Amino acid sequence: MTPTLVRQHLPHTGPGPRVDLCARARDWSEIQERMLVPLYEAAYERLEVGPATRLLGLGCGSGLALLMAASRGASVTGVEPSSPERLALARQRLLPAAWDTRARADVRLIDGSPEDAADAETPAYNLVTAFEPNGCLAGDAEGLGGLLAAATPFAGRGVPVVLAGWGPPERCATSSVLRVAAKLADPLRGTGSWRPALRDDLEEVAQRAGLEPDGSGRVACPFGYADMDSAVRGLLSTGLFDAAITATDQAQVDKELTEALHPYRRGDGTVWMPNVFRYLIARTR
Repeated sequence: MTPTLVRQHLPHTGPGPRVDLCARARDWSEIQERMLVPLYEAAYERLEVGPATRLLGLGCGSGLALLMAASRGASVTGVEPSSPERLALARQRLLPAAWDTRARADVRLIDGSPEDAADAETPAYNLVTAFEPNGCLAGDAEGLGGLLAAATPFAGRGVPVVLAGWGPPERCATSSVLRVAAKLADPLRGTGSWRPALRDDLEEVAQRAGLEPDGSGRVACPFGYADMDSAVRGLLSTGLFDAAITATDQAQVDKELTEALHPYRRGDGTVWMPNVFRYLIARTR
């Protein structure tokens, strides 16, 4: 919306921005992650997620998509390879204290890779999801491809794999705001820099991972915030502005991000940006 709505990627050139990763993760889980709920719901409805589903969520973050699948009766395993701060919040959501009657027996959360979630007693997964929107950071497809390659051996043949990405830039109001990230990060263009999503991003990832495309869809995922401060914090929590912060500084990014958001501020002070996200359903061979 996801990383991005993506994970907190840091550029490989120069030091990373000094940010409070715990606060960033909280902003993601409390402000930004909910923007992707329509995407999760659309995919789950289409694939009839329910008690027979054994789901492996790649890049599960703070766990909202897993929680929604578990509420449908699915057994869920979440893998989070790069943000222990988000995974800690997922544990709070999905693995409450033993005395809490909400404790879920069919939930596993793994800090690492899909191989770390496998054991001889685990049945094969019959659904794999990668909901972090792909294609908005240069180089993010390679990271997703590695996760898919590690995950598919633990799924049966013909199992659906859900990939997600931004819709066409002309249908995503947030694209104009994210261009601030690209402009400010220009000296560091490369891995970690924002770029507009391309039409075939998801298909290319699926093809490289040896998956067979089997349908796609588009979902309206508007970004709505209570005020300008929430909008800035939510967008920064995606990690899409990290390269810009490194190239300039936090104050400059905050200033230009606020200015870019101004056209989307409504009379009551809320901020509203209509967006379309895309998902691809591919199947293991």
